[in-house]
Amino acid sequence: MNPAPFLARRQRLLKTIGDGVAIVPTAPEVIRNRDAHHLYRFDSYFWYLTGFPEPEAVVVLIGGKKPKSILFCREKHEEREIWDGYRYGPKAAKAAFGFDAAYPIEQLDKKLAEFLVDRDTLWHAIGHDAEWDTRIAKALNEVRAQTRAGKRAPRAIHDLRFELDNMRLVKDCAEAAIQQRAADIASAGHARAMRACRPGLAEYELEAELTYEFRKCGADAHAYTPIVAGGANACVLHYVANDKTLIDNTLVLIDAGCEVAGYAADITRTFPVNGRFTAAQRDVYQIVLAAQAAAIAATAPGRHFMEGHDAAVRVLARGLIDLKLLSGDLDNLIERGDYKRFYMHRTGHWLGLDVHDAGEYKVGDEWTTLRPGMTLTVEPGLYIRPAADIPPALAGIGIRIEDDVRVNESACDVFTTAPKSVADIEEIMRHD
Repeated sequence: MNPAPFLARRQRLLKTIGDGVAIVPTAPEVIRNRDAHHLYRFDSYFWYLTGFPEPEAVVVLIGGKKPKSILFCREKHEEREIWDGYRYGPKAAKAAFGFDAAYPIEQLDKKLAEFLVDRDTLWHAIGHDAEWDTRIAKALNEVRAQTRAGKRAPRAIHDLRFELDNMRLVKDCAEAAIQQRAADIASAGHARAMRACRPGLAEYELEAELTYEFRKCGADAHAYTPIVAGGANACVLHYVANDKTLIDNTLVLIDAGCEVAGYAADITRTFPVNGRFTAAQRDVYQIVLAAQAAAIAATAPGRHFMEGHDAAVRVLARGLIDLKLLSGDLDNLIERGDYKRFYMHRTGHWLGLDVHDAGEYKVGDEWTTLRPGMTLTVEPGLYIRPAADIPPALAGIGIRIEDDVRVNESACDVFTTAPKSVADIEEIMRHD
């Protein structure tokens, strides 16, 4: 782990907080049942600033004329390391991760009040964790109790997430490299699932193919619960049961991505279970693919976040007219939102340490303007749920196509590469 990018982020935040103190804890371990834990995953804000992987850790940033970044973490413990694995301990962590100081986590509450004395502002994720709100309040009250001794508590408390969200919106070179690695692995996973697909398989068997490829290539885990939705299950946006049999002459929608060093890839592909699109499936698929191309073309620096969505909606609505699922004037259909029966979500979201990453989508009343280094998904879809007024050939078709893009100096780069065109999908699925 190269500490330089994390050190640079801490230094940048230290300039922002002025003569203040910022407190960022990592996530706690979570019990799965009895004495078994869920697989540990650090807090994204904490990781962004530290790269430190262990639980029971807090970073404190002290601004002012002599800025400091201080880590509190678990001490070395040979017996626990036999059971749970290596621990850095404060001394090794200070050196490895570029901190100015490091202390045992047990000393945090004692030192917290000391850090707050005579500081202008306290920066904390207000309301994120009730236990931490209480802990911070206790430290503040300890300082306030010493007013007659000439000690002053911070006069203002700011929500640290606002500043960190703005920082996280634009990825640095280190982040971009990790995101590319995650995208490459996730793309390979989707290609593997396409090659393995056959009628009669269970949805979870394709999920297993994804999991195998992700871990085989070095990903840490799935970035989110995967969706493997055959047939009409694809019309359920967050279908995760993944336990039905894949039927001949239907489609399967897979929404799955892996996590590498904390960063998520997020890809959706939809393909025929038997490797060949029917005419109706191809017609709907080409509409969604064209909508994605329009959205990608509208994703560029200086454009606002919703321009890609608006471009996709126009293509999708036109396609729904061509399929005779809607009728009337295109602009009126869009204004009334008639297309929402078949397309009910936005066309993308920020992507990074969280699969739905940090960052504002609006500034005031205006949609956020895209800048180089921002990464987001582009994922239009059509979901034609069976109903009395739906032609049988179209009933139960659910299609979403999702890629990850990075805004560059003039447009955007699509950095996920799983097969996407009808020809490429049918070629990789050939069962000669």
